[in-house]
Amino acid sequence: MRFPKVHGVIRRRLLVNFRVDPAVLQRQMPSPFRPKLHDGQAIAGVCLIRLEEIRPKRVPRALGLASENAAHRMAVVWDENGSLREGVFIPRRDTGSLISHLAGGRVFPGEHHRATFDVEEAGDRISLKMRSADGNVEVHVAGRVTSTLPPGSIFRTVKEASDFFEPGAVGYSATARGDRLDGVRLKTHTWSVEPLVLEHAHSSYFDDRRLFPAGSVAFDCALLMRNIGHEWLAAGDMYI
Repeated sequence: MRFPKVHGVIRRRLLVNFRVDPAVLQRQMPSPFRPKLHDGQAIAGVCLIRLEEIRPKRVPRALGLASENAAHRMAVVWDENGSLREGVFIPRRDTGSLISHLAGGRVFPGEHHRATFDVEEAGDRISLKMRSADGNVEVHVAGRVTSTLPPGSIFRTVKEASDFFEPGAVGYSATARGDRLDGVRLKTHTWSVEPLVLEHAHSSYFDDRRLFPAGSVAFDCALLMRNIGHEWLAAGDMYI
């Protein structure tokens, strides 16, 4: 796969996080991955990201692309060449961009399903709805920026939550082939998160009781990143 190095701006990145029974989450990921734990719980969620000015190096900013995207992801660790690695496993990606849908898995890593996004932003408030074109996945989140995490979060401080997610820069995405994972690395120029208090936190993926039996998954917290310069780098495919 030919992957041109691209860069741009993360205008908005919303991480909606759920704590999951580790044994249940283990069943949703391929070898060699294992859930990355925090206080004995696995962490999974949805990354809802708006990208702007996305373009290869040396291409003018005005020619960059913008898109709304969603990635259902799981924090994972694995052993590689005698070292412990960490990142995220992504069972599904969705995008509002036809270009990302057509080029994903061909020009750049990550096969993307088509989806529609309805986003409303006003100051520190945000409401986002996503529905995949195949009807298999729906996401609805709504809330506002705050200064503290929810009382029930397993993270005691915002910094503790930030420190958990920051190392997970390498993502491996499921592909239609089934025996290969597309790998990509996100390199951010800065790292800063803000907590959100959510009025709605729904993902049909995590509500699927065939995958996550009742009592095995619960909302934990949501974090927001805004206006972050970044680059996407090839991480190499993984064969399973």
